[in-house]
Amino acid sequence: MIIFLRHAQAENNTKRILAGRTEGVPLTKAGIEQAESIAKYLKPLDISAIYSSPIERASHTAEIVAKNNSLDYELDDRITEIDMGRFTRMNYDDMFAKYGNIFLKFYENDPVIAEHEVETFLEVQRRILDMVTHVVKKHKNENVILVTHMDPIKSMLSIVMDLKPKTLFELIIANASLTIIKEHENKFSLSAINAMDIDRYYQTW
Repeated sequence: MIIFLRHAQAENNTKRILAGRTEGVPLTKAGIEQAESIAKYLKPLDISAIYSSPIERASHTAEIVAKNNSLDYELDDRITEIDMGRFTRMNYDDMFAKYGNIFLKFYENDPVIAEHEVETFLEVQRRILDMVTHVVKKHKNENVILVTHMDPIKSMLSIVMDLKPKTLFELIIANASLTIIKEHENKFSLSAINAMDIDRYYQTW
């Protein structure tokens, strides 16, 4: 299984800031607790390897999960956060007020995205699929965790399920939740989305 794990709650999530690839955006106290919780949730699975985005909020999540499962983790740029270009560090509400629904335009591959130096959705899909292909070949019939970000996970879901832009926009991948993909004879299927400890389903994501 390919187990996508979105990083735990970070400061940019609570402040509604588009951090993009900005460094120095740590996990919150709640985020550290989320990472510890999902690490325990993963224990029954026979995990062979953990790969992580190099961005701090992801790598710290990976570190906690790896330590709790007696594993190391490896950084890989293919599962990093999207490059938000000129929108980096903007407040969500300010961006929507000034530019409209940039996220929907991102999923639609609207030309305005590239014009603002934002990585396109197609580019994200290509690198995520490249990473998944690598994992399938290297870790055949093994369970591997990819610690990453919401839009890289959505890009894989769009490949597996052919989701429309509006559906992708409305879909929320919770912090420190699992999206599980199975591969068989070069075909992918979705086994779980937003999997996490039952108590968290009653909390605000």
